[in-house]
Amino acid sequence: MFSKILIANRGEIACRAMRTAKKMEIATVAVYSDADRSALHTQTADEAVHIGAAASAESYLSIDKIIQACKDTGSDAVYPGYGFLSENSEFASALEANNITFIGPGQHAIECMGDKITSKKIAIEAGVNTVPGHTDIITDASHAISIANSIGYPVMLKASAGGGGKGMRVAYNDDECTEGFERATNEAKTSFGDDRIFIEKFIEKPRHIEIQVLADKHGNTLYLNERECSIQRRHQKVIEEAPSPFLDAATRKAMGEQSCALAKTVNYHSAGTVEFIVDADQNFYFLEMNTRLQVEHPVTEMITGLDLIEEMILIAAGDQLKHQQSDIGINGWSMEARVYAENPFREFLPSTGRVKHYVEPLNSPDVRVDSGVFEGGEVSIYYDPMISKLITWGDTRANAIEKMQIALDQYQIDGVTTNMPFLSALFDHSDFKEGDFSTHFIEQHYPDGFSRTEPSAIERLHQHAAAAIARFLQRQIELSISGTMRSMTIPDSMPLVVIDNGELFPFEITQLSDGKFQVKNDTTTALVETDWKPAQAMFNATIDDRTVALQWKRTSLGCEISNAKYVAELQVMSPRAASKYHYMPIRKEIDTSSLLLSPMPGLLVDVMVKEGDTVSAGDSLAVVEAMKMENVLKAERNGTIAKIFTTPGNTLDVDQKILEFEKS
Repeated sequence: MFSKILIANRGEIACRAMRTAKKMEIATVAVYSDADRSALHTQTADEAVHIGAAASAESYLSIDKIIQACKDTGSDAVYPGYGFLSENSEFASALEANNITFIGPGQHAIECMGDKITSKKIAIEAGVNTVPGHTDIITDASHAISIANSIGYPVMLKASAGGGGKGMRVAYNDDECTEGFERATNEAKTSFGDDRIFIEKFIEKPRHIEIQVLADKHGNTLYLNERECSIQRRHQKVIEEAPSPFLDAATRKAMGEQSCALAKTVNYHSAGTVEFIVDADQNFYFLEMNTRLQVEHPVTEMITGLDLIEEMILIAAGDQLKHQQSDIGINGWSMEARVYAENPFREFLPSTGRVKHYVEPLNSPDVRVDSGVFEGGEVSIYYDPMISKLITWGDTRANAIEKMQIALDQYQIDGVTTNMPFLSALFDHSDFKEGDFSTHFIEQHYPDGFSRTEPSAIERLHQHAAAAIARFLQRQIELSISGTMRSMTIPDSMPLVVIDNGELFPFEITQLSDGKFQVKNDTTTALVETDWKPAQAMFNATIDDRTVALQWKRTSLGCEISNAKYVAELQVMSPRAASKYHYMPIRKEIDTSSLLLSPMPGLLVDVMVKEGDTVSAGDSLAVVEAMKMENVLKAERNGTIAKIFTTPGNTLDVDQKILEFEKS
C-alpha cells in the first residue's frame, strides 16, 4: 500500500480524497497556486507544496511542477480527482516514467476514452449503441454548418477533450451553429488546451443517465448501477440522484453490461463512468466514458455503501475487487445538489469574494457535505464556481428530497451569492418530485430565467412568526436589564406588528412555556416550538407540526428571515411605533438603465460594438470570461452606443461600467 499520496487537485474533491486517505492511514500532500495559498485543501493535507501562479496553466495543469512536488515530498502515488490533469494521458505516462503510481486507469484507456471522437469509434466497434453524428474533426464554422445540415438540426457541438459542460453548444440553425462553433472552440481551448470540435445529433426530450463502473487489474469488472443526471443548465449538471426514477431493471442491466463490456475492451482499471443519453422509450445511446471519478459519485456511495476513492486506491495498489456483481444492490435513494457561487437572479453569473459566514447543515448520517470552502476563505475568479456538494439519503425518493429541502434551508453561506434559491425551487417543483423531466427541464420551466417566487400564505406566516418571536425574546431581555423595570414582571404576552414590504401584520405573541409560543392574528393561531436564543443564526422550529428551518440575521432596521427559497426583510415594532411607519421616507433608486455593467468580476474578452453604433434588443455587446466560461452580454433594449469605457484584455469588477447608451 502507498505511504503518501499527492492530491493533484483543489477544492472539495481534494478535501474529499484526503478524508479517505486519512481513514486508510495514508499521508497526503496538497498542491496549491497563489490563489489557493490559504485554501481549505492546503490546510487539510499533512503537507502542502506551492506550484505556481493562479492561472491553471501555471499551476494545476503543470505536469513538471506536480512531478517535482512528488519527488520533493516522497509521494509514491498521485490522486487526480476530476478536471485539470485527471484525464491527461501525458500526465499518467510521465508519472509512470518517474515510478509514481497514477490512481486511475492506464494510459491506453485514457487515450481511447478521454477523446470523445476516438471513444465513440471504439464504442461502435464494441457494439455499444451510439448517437448518430460526425466523429471527424470540424475544421471551421462553414464545415460545421455543412455537417449540421447533413445530420439535421438540432445538433450538439462538443469539444473533443471536453467535460463539465464546457465547450458545448446546441444549435438549431446555421446562425446558431456559427456562433456555437466559435464559442465552443474558444471555451475548449481555454479550459482544455485543445480546440477540436465534433458534432452529433441532439436528441429531443432526453434523459442523461450514467453507469458507474469499477474494474481491477485482474480482469474483474462490475457496475454500481446508475445515476440520473438530467437536471442540467447549459449542459452542466445541477442535481443528480441514484437510482434513476425512470429506468426499469431490464434497461439498468443492459446499460450496466454494455458499460462493463466497453471497459474491458480498453483494458480499463479503476473507477470510471459511462454516460448515456436515454430517450422516452428507454432506448439508450453512448455519449462518452469519463476515465476518472465523477463529481456526482457520492450518490452512488450512499446507495451502495462503497467508498469509491478507497476502491480506486486499492485497485491502483494492485488489489482485486472485493465484490461480485451480485453483491451490488440499491439501498434507498440519494440526492445531490451542486452549490455554486453564482447569482441565479442574474442569469447565473459567477459570484466571487470572501465567504463571510459559513455553517453547514446539521450533521447526520443522512446528510453529507463535500465542501472546499470555509468561513473567511476566498472564492476566486480563476476556478470552477462550485462551493460544495450537498448530499442526502432517504429510504424513499420522497424522503431523500424532503431531507434535501431542510438541509438547503439550514445551509448558511454569506459573502458570496449562491444558487441555493434555485436548487430549492427545483426540489420543490411538482414535475421533479414526480420524476417527470428531461435534460431540457430547466429551459422548459424557466425559459426567461429564474426569478424569486412569492412565498405562500403559510410560508409567509412562518417568516412573520419567526421574526415576531425573535423580537419578543429580545424585548424580554431588554426589559429584564432595564433599570426602570426591575420591580416589574416580565410579560409573557406582547402585541407586535410585523412590517413586510410596507404592509403591516399585527400579532399577539404569548409564551405558553419555555420554548413554546402561540402566535395569533385576526385570522390564524399558530403554535410554535423553538429553542432559538437571541442572535442565533438559525431559527429551527416546529410550527403547527411542520418542521421549519429559517435563517435569522439582524439588519439596520429589523431582521432578515430567510431559507434557501425565500428572503424577507422585516421590521417588528410595537403597535404605537408601527402606526407612524407610513411617515418614513422611501429611498430613491439609482437609474442605471443606460449603462451596460459587468455582472461579475472577470476578463473582458471582446466588445462587439463601437461608439455611434445602433443596436437592437438581443444584440451581442460584449463577452466576459469568468471561471473558465465565456458569458455573452446582450442589449436589453434598442439604442445607440454613446461611450465605451474599457477595452478587451482588461479585468472587470462586478458592476464596472463597460459601455453607455445615449439617453432617450
